[in-house]
Amino acid sequence: MEEKSNKLLILYASQTGNALDAAERIDREAERRGCPVVIRSMDDYDVKCLPREDTVIFVVSTTGQGDTPDSMKVFWRFLLQKKISKHWLKGAHYAVFGLGDSGYQKFNFVAKKLDNRLSDLGATAVLERGLGDDQHPSGYEGALDPWLVSLWSRLYKINPSFFPQGPGFVISNMKLIEQPKVHITYHKVETTHSQMSNASDLKGIQMQFERARSMSPVKFSNYKNKPDCFLKMIKNQPLTTAGGGKDVRHFEFEFVSSAIQYEVGDALEVLPSQEPAALDAFLQRCNLNPEAFIIVHRKDTMKNFPDTFMNTTEGPIKLRTFVELTMDVASASPRRYFFEVMSYFAKAQHERERLQYFASPEGREDLYQYNQKERRTVLEVLQDFPSVQMPFEWLVQLVPPMKTRAFSISSSPLAHPNQVHLTVSVVSWMTPYKRKRNGLCSTWLARLDPQLSIYIPAWFHKGSLPRPPPSLPLILVGPGTGCAPFRGFVEERAIQSLSGPTAPIIFFFGCRNEESDYLYKELWLRHSQNEGVLSEAKGGGFYVAFSRDQPQKVYVQHKMLEQSQRIWNLLVEKASIYVAGSSTKMPSDVYSTFEEIVAREGGISRDFAAIWLKALNRDGKYHVEAWS
Repeated sequence: MEEKSNKLLILYASQTGNALDAAERIDREAERRGCPVVIRSMDDYDVKCLPREDTVIFVVSTTGQGDTPDSMKVFWRFLLQKKISKHWLKGAHYAVFGLGDSGYQKFNFVAKKLDNRLSDLGATAVLERGLGDDQHPSGYEGALDPWLVSLWSRLYKINPSFFPQGPGFVISNMKLIEQPKVHITYHKVETTHSQMSNASDLKGIQMQFERARSMSPVKFSNYKNKPDCFLKMIKNQPLTTAGGGKDVRHFEFEFVSSAIQYEVGDALEVLPSQEPAALDAFLQRCNLNPEAFIIVHRKDTMKNFPDTFMNTTEGPIKLRTFVELTMDVASASPRRYFFEVMSYFAKAQHERERLQYFASPEGREDLYQYNQKERRTVLEVLQDFPSVQMPFEWLVQLVPPMKTRAFSISSSPLAHPNQVHLTVSVVSWMTPYKRKRNGLCSTWLARLDPQLSIYIPAWFHKGSLPRPPPSLPLILVGPGTGCAPFRGFVEERAIQSLSGPTAPIIFFFGCRNEESDYLYKELWLRHSQNEGVLSEAKGGGFYVAFSRDQPQKVYVQHKMLEQSQRIWNLLVEKASIYVAGSSTKMPSDVYSTFEEIVAREGGISRDFAAIWLKALNRDGKYHVEAWS
């Protein structure tokens, strides 16, 4: 038998960064207790090595409608193999902490599945799984804090060598604060190098981008240093009328570097730019020289770097460019550890005491109200505590990273070669203290002028709505911007119909008012007439619900019930169902409506209708793409 590892292993799977934050919190707490610990992303760990581990802490988030994060997909597929013995993990210990939102039907589904599977494979749970909930007054930390208290005591009983000086021993925080994990070197750059670093052409921009992102100490599963391509916006068209309460835009982009092969149903990620004024304010607040040239290294991976660099991606980069491309200073909220570190650099006693309170278990809920609920940015927090002067190394380590934003593609490459289109709602909301907030990416896109030819880094990946073959009948339900992927579906099938027979499509669209937010009205009506792909003459149909154009609200579910016979006919013809839109109540309400239709038209009980739909789901014929 192989000798077990003597280190505590933390494996995390993060989609938006919360699971990474929780994993790093566990890592810090373990270090403070003298516990030897290793922390890794699941996509950076060989799952075949699991039996060699003594104890593993899993920190996993649940995304969408109960989906695993991207970084966990390969790991999870391996664990599901039938050939793995039920005793494969015998002798191994584990604990699972999940991050989820109880507002979703499949709350913490991934953590629950992982816990059950590890147990099935013979591993022993150290303690009951912890389930963090975004709906808690303190967010996921409301469950994490008490879970950690139990974790340390249970780990000590299982393996006392994890805590050489006992579970009660804790290293002074100050000693850890003196040791950031990031090291920054400043460089003098020759004129030629400086010119290259300031290049405005595509090649120069790409070089700067890859250099900055490769230096960032924060790595995500979907974090890519090199974009798949660069895009240029060629159209920025409002789809809603002014004063209607919503601003929805149609964006068209052209490939300016290599064209990417994508399919309808795929998703596009773009990296937005930060407001120059906010960036300047951050640099000024932190006394940083924007013109300085720097190289950022993680201390645990540092080598003896030479003074000159053969590979341009390893060379210095302008400090302002590094911050702009890697550090989200004016959109994302800092985490609790940010406040803890700030407290050690606060010169004013009242600021230090307030920061210490925020970082304590007693101040957890007040911090959540001040920070996450209000979506305070790093810049705003630093401005609220003017006596704090954090070293740049700590800022690089702790400021949330600039992340890509994903959107459903609303075009077909058959209809629009060398282009990709998006349908985007410009996000804005009011905080509990009536402060207006705007979504970083959607607002940035809405303000872009196509005449300026801005180069936009972009990535393509598979969405949750697979491309249907032309012979597959479709039932589409997409209220609001949920219609985005279906615009591509309809465009593609219209092109396919020119060269051969295609199956019918029935589409249910919903919006608030016919006059203000009837997105792509002309497109839908054109394809629903004259034997188009959405026409009743072709066996399909287009039905729209205007929820607020009459006293009683009318939603897509009501229109579905009106057309229950047509829906049933298509289901009998082996149609696939595609649902896209808001993740609030819509997906579950639509599912319930399908149950009612199957029961009514199929002449069966509601319970049998539910079983019938579950089989449809299991066979890959019911697809949902929902977002918060």
